[in-house]
Amino acid sequence: MGTSKHLDRPLPIVLDEVTTALERLSDALSHEDDLRKLMHQVCEQVVRAVPGVDEATVTLLDSGTPFTAASTSDLVTRLDGVQYRSGAGPCLDAASTSRVVRATINEAQQLWPAFGAESHAAGIGSFLSAPLTVDNEHSGAINGYSRQGHGFHELDAPLLALYITAVETALRSHSMYLRAYRLAAQLRSALQSRAVIDQAKGVLMAVHAIPAEEAFRLLVERSQRENVKLHALAERFIADLIRNSGPTEAGSGAKP
Repeated sequence: MGTSKHLDRPLPIVLDEVTTALERLSDALSHEDDLRKLMHQVCEQVVRAVPGVDEATVTLLDSGTPFTAASTSDLVTRLDGVQYRSGAGPCLDAASTSRVVRATINEAQQLWPAFGAESHAAGIGSFLSAPLTVDNEHSGAINGYSRQGHGFHELDAPLLALYITAVETALRSHSMYLRAYRLAAQLRSALQSRAVIDQAKGVLMAVHAIPAEEAFRLLVERSQRENVKLHALAERFIADLIRNSGPTEAGSGAKP
């Protein structure tokens, strides 16, 4: 897992790294619509932005059940799993209390014995977890792992909280964009469905000299009879007419 980062960097350099990390995250948000890939970006930027963090994970809750959405290594993914199975650990505490949790390995062994023992064996020395709330569907924690016994200075928790506040704001905006995009796609689909139904109605009206209400009734009756959605029936009806484009065939086939 490499050597730990030097922790005694001047504050201006640290803040500059946080700013750079946020800029990279913003760039990722503008090009990526997969939440898991975005979470991987968050992990990578937390390692760059927060002094002492050697590895990072993102824990998300699915109907209250935690899972690791992203991580920087298989090792810390496994350590997250120890927390989930034992029901105890810094990321679960951060997610449940909405507070930043910081602990050394000695404290972890006392507070969360199973997790502490596995972490000690893996060479992890301290932990920093902060709550993450994106929207009603996505909440959890961002978790930092350090190989240092006192890997997280007093400044590190506020820095992580600051970074997460920015992450939450960015991800909420992105989540709203995705919802709007999906709604627009649904509206486009609905309009397309309406258009093809109107086309089928128009053909029936012309061929059988019937009003719009009667043509629509014929389509609905056949849709129910065949247990096919109305727009799918209309699409098939129009496709059949196009394939049988001769006047005789079109006239004889225009009966739903």
